[in-house]
Amino acid sequence: MYFFDPNPKTAILNSELNSVIMKIVTLFKTYALLLLLIVGYGEAAFAQNAPDLPSIFERLTAVENVKMTLETDLTSLIEQKKSELYFPGTLTTEDGKTYKVEIKVRGKYRRKAAEIPPLKLKFGKKSLKAEGLDTLNEIKLVLPVFDNAEGDELLLREYVAYRMYEYLTPASVRARLIRLTIRDTHVEKSKRTVYAILMEHEEETAVRLKGTEVEAYGLPLDSMITNQVALVSMFQYMIGNTDWDIPMQRNVRLIRSNETGKILVVPYDFDFSGFVAAPYASPSTESGLRTVLDRYLMSNGVKPEALRRATQSLKQSRKGLEALCKGKLISKNSSMHMLNYLDSFFDQIDEKDLVPQTMRVSLMD
Repeated sequence: MYFFDPNPKTAILNSELNSVIMKIVTLFKTYALLLLLIVGYGEAAFAQNAPDLPSIFERLTAVENVKMTLETDLTSLIEQKKSELYFPGTLTTEDGKTYKVEIKVRGKYRRKAAEIPPLKLKFGKKSLKAEGLDTLNEIKLVLPVFDNAEGDELLLREYVAYRMYEYLTPASVRARLIRLTIRDTHVEKSKRTVYAILMEHEEETAVRLKGTEVEAYGLPLDSMITNQVALVSMFQYMIGNTDWDIPMQRNVRLIRSNETGKILVVPYDFDFSGFVAAPYASPSTESGLRTVLDRYLMSNGVKPEALRRATQSLKQSRKGLEALCKGKLISKNSSMHMLNYLDSFFDQIDEKDLVPQTMRVSLMD
């Protein structure tokens, strides 16, 4: 930068002034560059060294079938189960750690039918940060529909279905079994202990799978990962579940991959399947089935070749799937039912040596 003055008497003064200004400009540029380097390095170092924080879901479910206690005004919560109100409560782990939570009723069918409806637990983000945890602060809680031994059995069967699908693919909803004691603060000394399932919230599923949630109806098949949709279809056929639908986004989570832009279809809610065989379950009217023990393939337009690959994957995983049906917490009757139901699927596949399209089979035949 230079200042020009035609008067020769001020030439020396202008020259000196220009020199000072240039030094200031040079110093400023050097400082600005140094600042950018420092900030840039700091951001890079933070990005490289930022810890992958565990979630509260992972902290609570590190051990299967761990004991927990949930305290809340259960009476008022059930009385107002049609509302979206949150109720205060506390969740206490087996080692005595207590978390303040907000609790509300969720779900559709089980919200109406269950003695204690499914719940959502919301943790305080500040308290999670203080614990060194991620701020993903919501967990879903699945409880038995019936407050008796049958209710526990049906919940355990559904839990096995969740674990079977997770065994097949990480593109699944993580579900973990707990032994939960529920204390109703509305009624003195009122408590009950049941098996329950802690299920990761859809936001956490999306983050874990490096994607974003999609809420849209009627998405075309070519926007999805074909082999993964085929696996969902064949798994649902294997367990005899027709209570799901991709175009209407019923009982599936849609997650768009941040890397490929393709959509993952992640199924959940398996209590209307023949594998679980809940007495309240019924097949979808569109299927035309008589009972949930029948099977109907909802192939969603997936090409037979992709369905065949999915079938082969299930056949190769058969031993692992059967092992999950023999867990130590599973009763002999439940184990026999689940194994027989899987056998009827694999026997059919082996006999036909091709993918069933609209074939129906039933253990009732």
